[in-house]
Amino acid sequence: MRRVLTYGTFDLLHYGHIELLRRARALGDYLIVALSTDEFNAGKGKSAYHNFEVRRKMLEAIRYVDLVIPELNWEQKADDVRRYEVDVVVMGSDWQADERFTAALQGLCELTFLPRTPGVSTSEIKSRLKLPEPDEV
Repeated sequence: MRRVLTYGTFDLLHYGHIELLRRARALGDYLIVALSTDEFNAGKGKSAYHNFEVRRKMLEAIRYVDLVIPELNWEQKADDVRRYEVDVVVMGSDWQADERFTAALQGLCELTFLPRTPGVSTSEIKSRLKLPEPDEV
């Protein structure tokens, strides 16, 4: 069985997310999504519109996703690969130069970067909808 792992916040789930998950799952037999916790996002200076539990439930409902685990910190990647016997980690191409993936996973598994889906991004959607931050709701 070929296991695939990806990381992300997956806020305001949209077509670009579904495409990433579909393409990631096509690279193996079992897709694990490490979902950024609210606390981890806060430490990165980010906030998601939906809380962790809502985002987890949305991801679990997608047919391409087999398992959702929490992403608690940047350093857990190598441990995740070992613990879940991951063959390939898949990320969007915007992460290609980030050593938190390239250096941390070198020699542990295959690392694949997929191009982003053109014309869609969570930041752009939030901006266009002028959504308030979660603490303003």
